[in-house]
Amino acid sequence: MANKTFLITGGAGFIGSAVVRELIQNSTHQVVNVDKLTYAGNLESLASVKTSERYTFAQADICDVQAMQQLFEQHQPDVVMHLAAESHVDRSIDGPAEFIQTNVVGTAVLLEAARNYWKKLQEQNAAKAEEFRFHHISTDEVYGDLEGTDDLFTEETSYAPSSPYSASKASSDHLVRAWQRTYGLPTLVTNCSNNYGPYHFPEKLIPLMILNALAGKSLPVYGDGQQIRDWLYVEDHARALIKVATEGQVGETYNIGGHNEKANLTVVETLCDLLQELVPQETSYRELITFVTDRPGHDVRYAIDASKIERELGWVPEETFESGLRKTVEWYLTNENWWKRVQDGSYQGERLGVNA
Repeated sequence: MANKTFLITGGAGFIGSAVVRELIQNSTHQVVNVDKLTYAGNLESLASVKTSERYTFAQADICDVQAMQQLFEQHQPDVVMHLAAESHVDRSIDGPAEFIQTNVVGTAVLLEAARNYWKKLQEQNAAKAEEFRFHHISTDEVYGDLEGTDDLFTEETSYAPSSPYSASKASSDHLVRAWQRTYGLPTLVTNCSNNYGPYHFPEKLIPLMILNALAGKSLPVYGDGQQIRDWLYVEDHARALIKVATEGQVGETYNIGGHNEKANLTVVETLCDLLQELVPQETSYRELITFVTDRPGHDVRYAIDASKIERELGWVPEETFESGLRKTVEWYLTNENWWKRVQDGSYQGERLGVNA
């Protein structure tokens, strides 16, 4: 494919930064990273690509109408990959308003900026307008949970979100599809399973367990730990997203999963065993596991049927859960400076003096 300009929202976040790194390191495309730099945005995750001539960073809020319009006019993107979102379920339970603002209002603002830009393209550069794509990245949590042990989420599964977070993401999905249906905006939607891997913010399950274990702290597991998730290595996800953005069919939805269903307790126990192998200690890390009161509305099981993206676009994950988890643990063991700067808040100093 000819060189394109990708405008990526939330590119300093966990998944977004993986997409940016993948594009800069393994393609010749231009990348414009648009990120507000909330607590979860970390420019240090992009240290390996920030000096590339093909990389541009703009600190901006997707809810800012004028800023979004200016970014489209300035950078003339061929592809928008919309990853900017509040994404932590516990935080959404404690404070849902911020999730509605960013995930719903922000998506609407971005859609309108994209639509106005695309309309001008149709008048001024029909070929560029024909190739323009708006790719919205969502989550499997919009589907609610699965009752049976063999059921899988498909692209046709009805929405039944359980938390303020998943409800806000479901709302944004509906907006994207409405803009495609009503205005003809060339959109794509992907819904992914739980991601894990390097540069994951320490509030999330896997990095939290790794770092707590290394510090000798308790490993809190919700309820009985039998909630099942499908785990997807973040670099596999990044490759899938780029394939959808560049090869996917307009108006279609693609579910992206890792084919790795694991109970939360199993994940934590596996982490403990890996740490015992890599950083041995006298007492088992498993002894740090504690069970805590379950979160409100906690979904029991997620599992994705990713056969459509495999069949139509030829994508399959390269990592197994075992290989991906080992890579993840080894990364945290060798990148102590990154996560310690997140823990003490010093990483936030990166945003000082940053501008478009």
